[in-house]
Amino acid sequence: MDTTTNSPIKWTIHFTDKVANITADLQNSTSIAYSHPCPVDESSLKYFFAFFYAIIFITGLLGNGLALYVFLCIHNKRNSVQIYLLNAAIADLLLIVCLPFRIIYHLSEEWKMGVIFCKVIGNLFYMNMYISIVLLGLISIDRYDKVKKSQRRRKVSNRKCSIQICCCLWGAAIFSGMFLITQQSMTEQSDQNQCFQYTTRKDKIWQAAFNYFVVLIFWIVFVLLILSYVKIGKNLQRISRERAYFPNAGKYNTTAYKSFIVLFIFTVCFVPYHTFRIAYIATQLQSLSCYWVDKVHKTNEITLMFSAFNSCLDPIMYFFLSNSVRNTVTRLLCRTSRDSSRSESNTSDLHPGHTLPESINNAYSQTPTPLNTRRIRMTLSENL
Repeated sequence: MDTTTNSPIKWTIHFTDKVANITADLQNSTSIAYSHPCPVDESSLKYFFAFFYAIIFITGLLGNGLALYVFLCIHNKRNSVQIYLLNAAIADLLLIVCLPFRIIYHLSEEWKMGVIFCKVIGNLFYMNMYISIVLLGLISIDRYDKVKKSQRRRKVSNRKCSIQICCCLWGAAIFSGMFLITQQSMTEQSDQNQCFQYTTRKDKIWQAAFNYFVVLIFWIVFVLLILSYVKIGKNLQRISRERAYFPNAGKYNTTAYKSFIVLFIFTVCFVPYHTFRIAYIATQLQSLSCYWVDKVHKTNEITLMFSAFNSCLDPIMYFFLSNSVRNTVTRLLCRTSRDSSRSESNTSDLHPGHTLPESINNAYSQTPTPLNTRRIRMTLSENL
């Protein structure tokens, strides 16, 4: 009788002990996993990242270098949009400077330049990416303002205002970047050979809040970009209909379509990263298994690569947004083609067959007057 009554109680106590032991084991494994960061295996994607970052670096360096040269060639003709574009080109070049370090890290899978320099490169990359995003939003607002209020605005005041805004933007970005680098460098990192890796923010909620704030800035800029370019397109199409009988009526529709190209490039490059970024920051405040840490980190890196790709496409936007840029680039290309054709014609002179230079042929073909005779002699003495 005692045996039958005590057996269920003993079984219940035994089951409870088992559950308690399993729970303790899970808690211990979780604490161990987060006292030591989960290893992320990037061996399957390291060549993929290195290849595309190398393409972005080469094309972005050439495109933004040319854009910066063009903007600096426009001395006293810079309007407010061109000032924003000049600063965006500088931000893109600073972002591109960070890419070789990412390429080296992905190929070697080891960071050998110290923790502080890792934080500097990481924060410099993000700082210039968000400067470029904010500048593109300011450009959209400025263009909408000009289309709405036509050319009766005071360009000098717009130019001064844009310079002041750019100075404030760079100042805020540099201050926040230096603050983050200082705070991140003060904390000990368990693995000195890792960089650009997934990190938990459970003990640093303020950093997660700052990251959410930056993401919020992007979505505000994105909404402003949509509203501005949609209204720009509608206004330009309306002007095109009202001036249908004018010879230049078609250019308004063309400008409207170019505005939507800018919006398309911005959406493709930045929206995937900032959509996933919301979930990424949320996972940093939780305890994840190493399997999910690996998946979250790789997804974040792939979408970040699309954001970096924007630095290659920005020079195309500069070409669409500024008539001065288009005219300057066209003049540079025409001058280059003329110089190359000139050099080819010079190297083809006096080949077998003894073909005379074109200037001598033109001189001989002229009517033999005393003035032309003197020109013929001078031409012959210069070419022989």
